[in-house]
Amino acid sequence: KILIEGMSCGHCVNHVYEALDEIRATDIKVSLEEGNAIAEVGDITDDAIKEAIEDAGYDVLGIEEA
Repeated sequence: KILIEGMSCGHCVNHVYEALDEIRATDIKVSLEEGNAIAEVGDITDDAIKEAIEDAGYDVLGIEEA
Protein backbone atom coordinates (compact mmCIF):
# COMPACT_ATOMS: atom_id res chain seq x y z
CA LYS A 1 0.00 0.00 0.00
CA ILE A 2 1.45 3.32 -1.08
CA LEU A 3 0.10 6.43 0.65
CA ILE A 4 0.04 9.30 -1.83
CA GLU A 5 -0.61 13.02 -1.42
CA GLY A 6 -1.48 15.42 -4.21
CA MET A 7 -3.98 13.44 -6.29
CA SER A 8 -7.07 15.55 -7.02
CA CYS A 9 -8.77 14.04 -10.08
CA GLY A 10 -9.04 11.09 -12.45
CA HIS A 11 -6.04 12.30 -14.44
CA CYS A 12 -3.94 12.10 -11.27
CA VAL A 13 -5.07 8.50 -10.76
CA ASN A 14 -4.01 7.70 -14.33
CA HIS A 15 -0.60 9.33 -13.86
CA VAL A 16 0.07 7.29 -10.71
CA TYR A 17 -1.16 4.11 -12.42
CA GLU A 18 1.14 4.73 -15.40
CA ALA A 19 4.11 5.49 -13.13
CA LEU A 20 3.65 2.16 -11.33
CA ASP A 21 3.04 0.31 -14.59
CA GLU A 22 6.30 1.68 -16.01
CA ILE A 23 8.31 0.11 -13.18
CA ARG A 24 6.51 -3.20 -13.81
CA ALA A 25 4.22 -3.25 -10.79
CA THR A 26 1.19 -5.48 -11.38
CA ASP A 27 -2.41 -5.70 -10.12
CA ILE A 28 -2.41 -1.91 -9.64
CA LYS A 29 -5.37 -0.22 -7.98
CA VAL A 30 -5.22 3.54 -7.38
CA SER A 31 -7.84 5.16 -5.13
CA LEU A 32 -8.41 8.90 -5.34
CA GLU A 33 -10.82 8.77 -2.40
CA GLU A 34 -8.40 6.94 -0.11
CA GLY A 35 -5.27 8.70 -1.38
CA ASN A 36 -3.40 5.48 -2.00
CA ALA A 37 -2.35 2.85 -4.46
CA ILE A 38 -2.16 -0.89 -3.92
CA ALA A 39 0.02 -2.98 -6.21
CA GLU A 40 2.02 -6.17 -6.42
CA VAL A 41 5.60 -4.93 -6.58
CA GLY A 42 7.65 -8.10 -6.36
CA ASP A 43 11.29 -7.12 -5.80
CA ILE A 44 10.85 -3.45 -6.77
CA THR A 45 12.44 -1.36 -4.01
CA ASP A 46 10.54 1.22 -1.98
CA ASP A 47 12.97 3.84 -3.30
CA ALA A 48 12.12 2.96 -6.92
CA ILE A 49 8.39 3.15 -6.15
CA LYS A 50 8.79 6.49 -4.41
CA GLU A 51 10.92 7.91 -7.22
CA ALA A 52 8.45 6.83 -9.94
CA ILE A 53 5.49 8.43 -8.18
CA GLU A 54 7.37 11.59 -7.23
CA ASP A 55 8.63 11.93 -10.82
CA ALA A 56 4.95 11.90 -11.85
CA GLY A 57 4.38 14.89 -9.55
CA TYR A 58 2.96 13.40 -6.35
CA ASP A 59 4.22 12.97 -2.80
CA VAL A 60 4.66 9.55 -1.22
CA LEU A 61 3.75 9.73 2.46
CA GLY A 62 4.58 6.11 3.17
CA ILE A 63 4.78 2.58 1.86
CA GLU A 64 3.47 -0.35 3.87
CA GLU A 65 2.69 -4.01 3.40
CA ALA A 66 -0.96 -4.42 2.49
